[in-house]
Amino acid sequence: MGATAEFTVDDLVVRVFPSPAELARAAAGQAAATLIRAVAEHGVAHAMFATGNSQLAFVEQLVGTEGVPWGDVVLFHMDEYVGVGPDHPAGFARWIRERLVGPTGPRAAHLLDGLADPDAECARYARLLDEHPLDLCCLGIGENGHLAFNDPGVARFDDPRDVKVVELDDAWRRQQVGEGHFPTIDDVPARAVTVTVPALLRAAVVVAVVPEARKAAPVRRALEGPVSPDCPASALRRAPDATLYLDAGSSALLARPRATP
Repeated sequence: MGATAEFTVDDLVVRVFPSPAELARAAAGQAAATLIRAVAEHGVAHAMFATGNSQLAFVEQLVGTEGVPWGDVVLFHMDEYVGVGPDHPAGFARWIRERLVGPTGPRAAHLLDGLADPDAECARYARLLDEHPLDLCCLGIGENGHLAFNDPGVARFDDPRDVKVVELDDAWRRQQVGEGHFPTIDDVPARAVTVTVPALLRAAVVVAVVPEARKAAPVRRALEGPVSPDCPASALRRAPDATLYLDAGSSALLARPRATP
């Protein structure tokens, strides 16, 4: 079954699917087509991926899609906890290695090092992003409306930096405990390195994968509230080529989901 609704909010295309599985298949189809096209046109594709439970079905679908030339894809991810090593079970570098790098064998994978000096790591990763402009950025929306670790209060839509160190808000830290990644909020690191909003949305194509009812409130704020760093995900509405994939749960609070003609 296809999308049950499709509409635009400012420059953002929004597609609503009946279930998380159908959302994941559709988003993976667009991501795969973007990678295939970039390799055909330039010989290489540069792609950045979010991590977390909400991305699991999408990544599984993408990895299983036939015809993606992974050997010509260079992978990036978008954030990492300060002080968390590459083998930490809650680390995002480990998530990317296990779910994308291992199964696909990309040309290269540039992963953030949570044990490095944070300022030096920001500079290193910013240089890599400058050298490898993104063809694709696949991201999610946090329960507090964040993009990557650009939380309300620290997100800037005009950030002059591509990568920075941020303090993590309590809402995000509680979410990590609720999802089982850390036993208590005191175990969740207080700082992280993140790719900034302008750098994320600079990608040629942005695919936002946002399933589950727990994302309904931030989705409503992003689409129906003002475009403001108070809801960092609202910046998607100004991205030049972005598509937001929702399911019945994550779209449940929208005022008027429009039916597909």
